Amino acid sequence: MAEETAPPEGTERAAAEGPPPRLRLSRRGTAVVGALGALAAGGCVWLVFFSPVLDVRAVAVTGTAKLTPDQVAAAAGVDPGGPLARVDTDAVRRRITGRLRRVDRVEVWRGWPHTLRIKVVERRPVAAVAEADGRFTEVDAAGVRFATGPAAPPGVPVVRLVLDQAARDADAVIPQRELVAAAVRVAGDLPSAVAGKAAAVEVHSYDDIELRLDGGRTVRWGSSERGPRKAKVLTALLGHRARTYDVSAPEAPATAG
Repeated sequence: MAEETAPPEGTERAAAEGPPPRLRLSRRGTAVVGALGALAAGGCVWLVFFSPVLDVRAVAVTGTAKLTPDQVAAAAGVDPGGPLARVDTDAVRRRITGRLRRVDRVEVWRGWPHTLRIKVVERRPVAAVAEADGRFTEVDAAGVRFATGPAAPPGVPVVRLVLDQAARDADAVIPQRELVAAAVRVAGDLPSAVAGKAAAVEVHSYDDIELRLDGGRTVRWGSSERGPRKAKVLTALLGHRARTYDVSAPEAPATAG
């Protein structure tokens, strides 16, 4: 028969006494702890949202090309000195895009502890519309007119209306703004390698649009419909020496000269 082993000294006493009592706060202690927690939370709120400890001391702008960081910062309308946490970033975005049409997209975020950070993406012109006063309006691929200046940007085709009599007579049906929009779509469909060679997009009528390329070459484009397909065909045709390229019917392209 196995010899029984006596339990360690003190075990029986601990079992008899039971587990140690848990520490309990009195009602007054609970109230004090709660008050201290509320005071700490309130202090944090005051520190972040109302005190000058985490205020705006700088507005950092990136992504500008034609615009300057100072122009974007001014459009943001954020005065230094206010708490960074209270800056309405959505409102900053709306102010920038509303005041600067050259800005396509904008991101705004807080760079703790003291910097409001802004990143802009400027619109890229695909065409410049020749205006009646001799100035040129830059237009992006979405058809947004965002800047006007005395000269067209380099490497961007100029849209010119050279309307035939039929197109002028049909102005009530197809107004000139639609003809300009069609020419901008043509310019937007051109791959960059071709757009850099296009000096102008001339509109004779809605279905008679031509490109003037460098070296005196001409592209008969037709209407603005099926632009991506025509651009692909034209890119292939430009490998052949010619004076005229016709992609108005992309299934049956032709060259001449």
